[in-house]
Formats: sequence, C-alpha cells, structure tokens
Amino acid sequence: MPLDPVSVLLDRADDGIYPTAISRQSNMPSKSKVFMTHSAITTSAPFNPVTLRMANNKEIELGPKGLLVGIVNVTPDSFSDGGQYLDEKKAVEHAFSMIEAGAAIIDIGGESTRPGAEAVSAEVEQARILPVLQSLAGKSKALISVDTWRSETARVALDAGADIINDIWALQKDESLGEVVAQHKCGLIAMHNGRDRDRDRDVIADQFNYFSKTIDLIELHGIERDRVILDPGFGFAKDPEENMELLARFEELHALGFPLLAGTSRKRFVGHYTGREADNRDIGTAATTVVARMKGAALFRVHDVASNRDALAIADAVISADAGLETVDLETTS
Repeated sequence: MPLDPVSVLLDRADDGIYPTAISRQSNMPSKSKVFMTHSAITTSAPFNPVTLRMANNKEIELGPKGLLVGIVNVTPDSFSDGGQYLDEKKAVEHAFSMIEAGAAIIDIGGESTRPGAEAVSAEVEQARILPVLQSLAGKSKALISVDTWRSETARVALDAGADIINDIWALQKDESLGEVVAQHKCGLIAMHNGRDRDRDRDVIADQFNYFSKTIDLIELHGIERDRVILDPGFGFAKDPEENMELLARFEELHALGFPLLAGTSRKRFVGHYTGREADNRDIGTAATTVVARMKGAALFRVHDVASNRDALAIADAVISADAGLETVDLETTS
C-alpha cells in the first residue's frame, strides 16, 4: 500500500517551530483528508508568534500580523509590470516607495516567470538584480529577497547583502541551491510549481507530494527549519478553478509545518473572476489576501502594497478580535 504523503510529513515534522492541530483521514485523496480541528479563523497556531532567522543575523516575526513582500521585477517582460522597472533608478525608487507603504520584504527578480517567457542567462539575471540589490541592502529595515532558482545567482546575491532566496522550484531544479542556502544561513521561500511534471488531480495532495521532495532536500543540506517559508504557487500550472480550490482549502497546508506565503497578486485567475486586466487587479488581489490571511497565510507577495496593507489591517483586526472567542471543534459538530 503506498505511503500517505501527508502522514509521512506529519510523522517527521519537528514540534515547536510551527505547530498545528490537525486530523487525518486515510482515504486519499479527498477534500477531507487533512483539515484543521478548528475553523480556520479560530485555529491559533498560524497566528501565534514565531521568529524566523534570515541571513545577516536578521529575524522576522510572523503570526499576529500579516507581512507584505513587495515585488520589484527588473525585467522587460513580466506579466504585469514588465519594463516599468528595468531602469535601476526606477526600480530602487519603486522599492523604497513600497517600503514606505508598509512592505517588510522587497523581492527582486531578474527573470520573468510568466508562461512562455524567454529564459535569460545567469549573467543577464545578475546584471539586472545586483545594482538594485546593492542600492537597497542596509538602507532600510526591510529585508531583501532575491527571486532566483540558480545557485550561482543566489551566491552572488547573498554575498551582496540579500537576506532571503525565493526559489520558484523549491530547490528541485538546481541541486546546488540547497547547499548555497545552508552555507549562507539565509531565509528560503520555496514555491510549489506544477510545470513540466505529472500532477496529482487533487490540488492539496499535489502540494504534499511536491513539498515532500523539498523537505527531503532541506534535511539533506542541513537547512534549519526556522529559515523556511513555503509558497503554494498560485498560478503556476494551475487553472482558475484549481487556484480557487487551493485558496478555499488553504488551511490544509498548515499540516506541512512551515509558515506560508500567498502569491496571488494580479494573477490570471483573479482576472478570470473579476474580468479585469493584469494592471487593474489590485482590488481582487486584496480580496484574496484577506481570504488567505483568515486561513492562516503569514506573508503576501504583492505588486501594490498600499491596498493590501489596508486589507491586512482589517483581516488582522478580525483575527485579533476573534482570538478570545471559544473555538468550535469541527469533529464534534459535523
């Protein structure tokens, strides 16, 4: 009988880093195979304080308040803002404006990840990223993340002052990246990616199957668990219905045992449901931010910081107000 990937992950998860109360059912895969024993809003674990360590002896606290990750695409062809910040000065000014608006982290990317985007070399990627990174590092309280899957780009970015590596392949494309992350003791955002592989029909089961390999690599390279954030990869080889199901079932992902980032900003599925083009999806994005926050997401990677800051302020206020209410055990009321 094949192993239940959820059981495997839960059985080996360390206690204390990001605990969560869950129940499991054996008939896989089904929508009820993993679920929180309390409703998403009244489950305290995702909202409890937890400190993550980053490079350069920096830390971030997650839990009670959602944090925003501002996107700086230093590219000519990103799906939403391609070409707007290819100029170093404009990119740096944009980053500082997002920090002023409330971004706790700035995520700099030098290669578009949209479907069909032309691949660039490591040299081109670095030429785009490094000047912006060097202009930002140490200039504010915001942490700096670099969006790359390449170990060579990660290495030079970390040497230049980056705090976090954001890998859209979750250590599974460049086998040397895990070693670089471990050596530099940096933060890691590891994203689920459905491209170029067979996927499970159940969106949550596919998350567990994919991330089980990443967790193996984290352990293999000796990356400390309190440096890791998981991103379920909204929009990456997922159709609108799959993205919406993933959002609806987001709380099931806490069984993975790591803080979660939601990256829904201006994605195609937001446009599918709102009828808006990419540059006019910030209100729809803010709505998904509220939903994901209520289901326990800790970080939100966004293009427009201001609208999502306001959305998070309301969501966090509701979570705080709800914290004193009695929780209802779903197992005893269903």
